[in-house]
Amino acid sequence: MLDLNEVSMFVQVVQAGSFAGAARRMGMPPNTLSRHVRQLEEHLGVRLLQRSTRKLMLTEAGRSLHDRSASQVNDLIEAARQLAGESQEPTGTVRVAVPADFFDVYLMAWVAEFLEHYPGVQLDFVLSDKRVDLIDEGIDVAFRGGDLPDSSLVARRVGTGRQVLAASPAYLQAHGTPDTLQALSMHQCIRPSSQAPHAPWHLDGPQGPVHVEVTGRFCANTAQAQLKASLAGLGICLLPMAILRESLHTGRMIQVLPDHGRFSNGLYIVYPSRRQVPRAVSAFVEQIVRHLQENVLSGHS
Repeated sequence: MLDLNEVSMFVQVVQAGSFAGAARRMGMPPNTLSRHVRQLEEHLGVRLLQRSTRKLMLTEAGRSLHDRSASQVNDLIEAARQLAGESQEPTGTVRVAVPADFFDVYLMAWVAEFLEHYPGVQLDFVLSDKRVDLIDEGIDVAFRGGDLPDSSLVARRVGTGRQVLAASPAYLQAHGTPDTLQALSMHQCIRPSSQAPHAPWHLDGPQGPVHVEVTGRFCANTAQAQLKASLAGLGICLLPMAILRESLHTGRMIQVLPDHGRFSNGLYIVYPSRRQVPRAVSAFVEQIVRHLQENVLSGHS
């Protein structure tokens, strides 16, 4: 007789993109989940998933079973959650992918507040400037800025950021303060290491978008490294206001050409799927969205 529990487990593995991700959501060991899916395959006499070290691929039979059963399984799970009551405390591990310098901008205090409020939740942060594969890495939620490529991921836009030009007082005293955009080409400009030697900076100003070719002898692949270089007097940087705010407030950095900067396309929170988002993930996202909008994106420290 067909075990409907095993069908549910199969659907959740497909939606999570991995046995590890589904096991984390369901609170069971991945090998137990894998064994049940194998038993389902044996009962049906077909292979449902092609397994590899990196990805799970649905067979034609697996896709057919998922398409026919997923909505019913999701409806049953949602009904069970509603019956369990909305007061049920979030529990489990939330795995979060963030840029390498995330905690240089977003204070650890809000993390401590979240963990105190939800004692059953564990946070696992993956800090990297690479855009990790959420499914391969078992990521529940990721923070990303700029353009998002088309994909099956679910993205929630939480705000926009502004990048501004700034330099240390020592650099400006030694090299002068540029008073026009064209003057930037005569200065040392600190750039991301991925940019070409004469890559233009795309800026917004009173007259609209402008492009200025800049050069410089120092490049780095993280915003925090670029800030430290500029603080050391190595040149003019173009960085998010959220990163520069404290240094500008204390006078360790001075904004240059304040009428010009660059608006980012947005800050996004990205999920692997809109379906069956664990309560712990939802609680985490709602708290950090409030923190971003009240303290970071609003301009407060």
